[in-house]
This record gives sequence, structure tokens and C-alpha cells, in this order.
Amino acid sequence: MTETLGEHASLYATVKNWVAQFKRGDFSTCVVPRPGQPKTVTTQEIIDQIYKLILEDRQIFTKSIAEQLGISCEQVGSIIHEDLDMWKLSMKWVPKCLNADQKRQQCQLSEKILEFFWRDPNDFLS
Repeated sequence: MTETLGEHASLYATVKNWVAQFKRGDFSTCVVPRPGQPKTVTTQEIIDQIYKLILEDRQIFTKSIAEQLGISCEQVGSIIHEDLDMWKLSMKWVPKCLNADQKRQQCQLSEKILEFFWRDPNDFLS
């Protein structure tokens, strides 16, 4: 098989499992869902709900979103980073692609925060 199919050939262990399955009389080619498999929660409705929560509070934590929607933190993070294309900057969720004006505003804000810090490092947090 490897000579004929090259890199597209199935693994020996996979073929061995198929043969055993066929010998048992199971000729189905469908993948049967198992009870332990996680259900996907990446629907447009969930994505919209997460986006709405972020717009309401840009400083919201993924754990808080996960608790509100009843899904895992990992799934929330995946949706935020991959589907909404956002990341956390200065403790706020922002789009990954900032325009020049938004980048300038972020730099000015960071400089002001640094000025406050250097003015009085001991009283900075208050």
C-alpha cells in the first residue's frame, strides 16, 4: 500500500482495526458519536453572545464569560482569538488589527500611565 499510495496510505494499525471490525460483521463506514465526545459550542449564536459581552465590558475575563455561557474557558479563548480575532491589550479586549489612530492612542495612553508611575511610584496604584 505504501508503494502505491505513498504518504496517503493508511497506517498498518488502522488497517488492522478495520479488518477486525469487518470480521465482527460491522461493515458501517460512519463514525458513530460516542457519549464521551465533547459537543461543539462554536456556533454563530455563541460567538455573538461572547462579542456582546466583550462590548459591554472590554475588561471581562474569559472565566467570567465561560461561567455566564456554561462553556469551557479554553473554548471561550479559542472563539475570542480565532473567530473574533481579538487579543488583550492593557487589560482590554481589542481587535488584533488596530488602525494607525488607535495605535497612536494606545501609545499616548501608555506614556501617560508611565508618567504617573515615575511621578510617584509608591502612590501609583492609589
